[in-house]
Amino acid sequence: MLLFQTDNKFIEIRKNDKTMKKILATMFFLLVAVAFPLAAQNNATYQLSTHILDINRGVPASGVTIELYSQQKGEWVKIDEGRTDSNGRIGNFLPYTEANDGIYKLKFLVAPYFEVQQLSSIYPYVEVVFRVTGNGHYHIPLTLSANGYSTYRGS
Repeated sequence: MLLFQTDNKFIEIRKNDKTMKKILATMFFLLVAVAFPLAAQNNATYQLSTHILDINRGVPASGVTIELYSQQKGEWVKIDEGRTDSNGRIGNFLPYTEANDGIYKLKFLVAPYFEVQQLSSIYPYVEVVFRVTGNGHYHIPLTLSANGYSTYRGS
């Protein structure tokens, strides 16, 4: 049983009451209507995302600093920096608020990550250069071990 107060009167709604079912259904749909667009907007406001998977350990590489550069007049200009979360991801590079066509570079600073694990790596950092054209989303993941890496355009 639920009790609601309205205009100094209590409204009693019993377990099998149709009114209660309508109220709960309405509350559910309002929650979904507000939460779903907010979640979608959070992912859709950025054109570039990345993540790192440590293929030696089989886990995401968290705490890795990644720098984003843009090629401007033949020079690399640092435009952003982030740190991978517990899932090895950064999802907020290149806001959709401006035209992002151009050549970019992600610089994955992996040496400190391997030092924490007491691993020797031949790579102090990994640079991935790519071109952005149009408004599509670009996901540039890195699979990584101390002695090798691979990248591709993900989704």
